[in-house]
Amino acid sequence: MALALGIIGYGTMGSAIGEQLKARYPIYAFDKEPLRFKNIEGITVTKNLEQIFSSCTTVFLAVKPQDFESLLSEIKDLVRGQLLVSIAAGVSTRYIENRIRQVRVIRVMPNLAITVAAGMSCLTKGSNASNVDLSFIQGIFNRLGKTLLIEERMMNQATAVSGSGPGFFFDLIRFLPKDRWREFGFEQFLPALEQAASKLGFGLINAKLLSEATVEGSLSLLDKAHKSPEILCMRVASRGGTTEAGLKVLSGDIKNLEKAVMAAKKRADELSSNFVN
Repeated sequence: MALALGIIGYGTMGSAIGEQLKARYPIYAFDKEPLRFKNIEGITVTKNLEQIFSSCTTVFLAVKPQDFESLLSEIKDLVRGQLLVSIAAGVSTRYIENRIRQVRVIRVMPNLAITVAAGMSCLTKGSNASNVDLSFIQGIFNRLGKTLLIEERMMNQATAVSGSGPGFFFDLIRFLPKDRWREFGFEQFLPALEQAASKLGFGLINAKLLSEATVEGSLSLLDKAHKSPEILCMRVASRGGTTEAGLKVLSGDIKNLEKAVMAAKKRADELSSNFVN
């Protein structure tokens, strides 16, 4: 089987991976909503999941957490040694391993800025995956921005900081003039986010990396996506998710950023409690 990448779920994150990598790898993609492939070129759109697993050595699972259980049931008899890469928030590697025996899993928490190759992605590996597997996927996400290897116990913290961070930034700059966005990002937002990351247990170096990448990626999104802060905030803040929980606490005030990050972490814990074992 040739080195080809499969993507199940072609929403915001799945399509970002496909569109950024299609010049380098053969891409096979499947989504239950065919309209998501309208005007898409350079990838092979499959009619079923069987074609994904008969064609690809690595498969990205890019569906929403609420659809994950049913997806695993559908693919458990199709997996034949493929490396699975989950980007679903809150779904542990153990949860996947308990449903698909001997499967190799890499778990990734990217943020929205991977859509413009300026993302921040945190990675961890399951018990069956090798360091070679982890290195390969880290290399892929290095093409989509910056990466950080972390222990899985820190994934909810990463979700709150770099995953939800762009949403908090976009919310806070809504009423600022455009020429002040960068100054606010680096002089006020970054140190506040870095402090919150440290409070959640990240060391100084990693807290700084996550915070800097979050600000840089958010600014790149504003520059390249040609969308308003309000629109981009809405794209980050999925209904019932971690960013939405944090925004309720943030209330448009930088002084509340640490509390907002803590609220996002609490929501990540709640969401992941259903996907541990």
